[in-house]
Amino acid sequence: MALIKSISGIRGTIGGNPGENLTPLDIVKFTAAFATSLSEDSKNKTIVIGRDGRISGKMVSALCANTLMACGFDVIDLGLTTTPTVEIAVKEEGAAGGIILTASHNPKEWNALKLLNENGEFLNAEAGEKVLSYAEKERFHFVAVDKTGTYHADESYLQKHIEAVLNYDLVDVEAIKKAKFKIVLDPINSSGAVYIPALLKALGVKEVIVINDEVNGKFEHNPEPLPKNLTALSSEVVKQKASLGIAVDPDVDRLCFVCEDGSMFGEEYTLVAVADYVLSNRKGNTVSNMSSTKSLKEITHKHGGEYFPSPVGEVNVVNKMKEVDAVIGGEGNGGIIVPDFHYGRDALIGIGLFLSHFAHSHKSLKQFRSNYPDYFISKNKITLEKNVDVEDIFQKIKDKYKNNPINTEDGLKIEFGNDWVHLRTSNTEPILRIYSESNFETTAENIAKKIMKDIHEVMS
Repeated sequence: MALIKSISGIRGTIGGNPGENLTPLDIVKFTAAFATSLSEDSKNKTIVIGRDGRISGKMVSALCANTLMACGFDVIDLGLTTTPTVEIAVKEEGAAGGIILTASHNPKEWNALKLLNENGEFLNAEAGEKVLSYAEKERFHFVAVDKTGTYHADESYLQKHIEAVLNYDLVDVEAIKKAKFKIVLDPINSSGAVYIPALLKALGVKEVIVINDEVNGKFEHNPEPLPKNLTALSSEVVKQKASLGIAVDPDVDRLCFVCEDGSMFGEEYTLVAVADYVLSNRKGNTVSNMSSTKSLKEITHKHGGEYFPSPVGEVNVVNKMKEVDAVIGGEGNGGIIVPDFHYGRDALIGIGLFLSHFAHSHKSLKQFRSNYPDYFISKNKITLEKNVDVEDIFQKIKDKYKNNPINTEDGLKIEFGNDWVHLRTSNTEPILRIYSESNFETTAENIAKKIMKDIHEVMS
């Protein structure tokens, strides 16, 4: 199967052989490497952990917690929670760092340890490389018995996170209440089944229908919130005559919406709509990654701000947001980052802001969607065999399109007039992603098909 080590953590499939899959031995080694690296840089001896609803979650969490205690750290365990909640808790608790046990949008056989620094943000390259090096060299330090850490379960952060959303100045609870939304939710058998209904109730939404609500990690469909995986949600929205549908991924840091007629609002436009609302209330700059729609740039300019692209990856988006003092940012996969809330993708604050904006419009969601352009992004991927030379592939594609504007800051981005295609390897899976955007769906798909054909030709 697979084991992927990166600066942001370790991700793999459960079971199999150590070093090839995410086995108990790999979990212990990587957790100990992280703890040892933190102990050298900080006198703080507290680490926050939390997990999503995966089948393997409790097992991985127990291994992780006990390893941290063996390294002398006190563990605050949020239990079943969300990625943004752990990020908030790390800072709130003044912890040395955090570990989120989730493989995000990956299927049920996957799990991961995602690592946070003392600010509740993903590790930078230097800190991440240090952890990888310690794990590789098995450079661990376990403490004597009388110095082992303590364990404390803390279930208070569900309410703390919701209260923070309610208290955020741009979240208009009264407007949401008055709108009397009827919402269908697909939390895909994970943490969102607990967190999102509680949030919606606190926001004054009285009618909430939840599908795939049993938190068992046996995902009813592919957990990535893409249109092809949300057909049941679309059908239920129409059947229930709901105002809208909401879908999140298993760790609740990605967010997308379904219109009342069952059509997709478009995950790319989650960020665009929220940014439009934020920029209407406070002027400033925006950031998204290079694989995101050009609509954000247009909305930003409309409000008098400046748009900045970043390489793909939450840590890269956050770094660029800090650099340019952005007031809103995120990723085109439905990841919303509100910097004065916290520097992390967060579906809960995203819902609060989106529903506030939507409520003020006094329109149906389909009508509301018409405020934004209909650009199309075609998202494709090619599975990479072992030992494939991706750099060689990129160089050959680059040579073929040398007369076009090209950006190599993150993989390979090629412009075709107002259209573009972005090729890059995934940080989380052994795949090559191919994203293309155009004003026309067929054009976006044809660009992607042409580039994929080029790739297969140079690989053969």
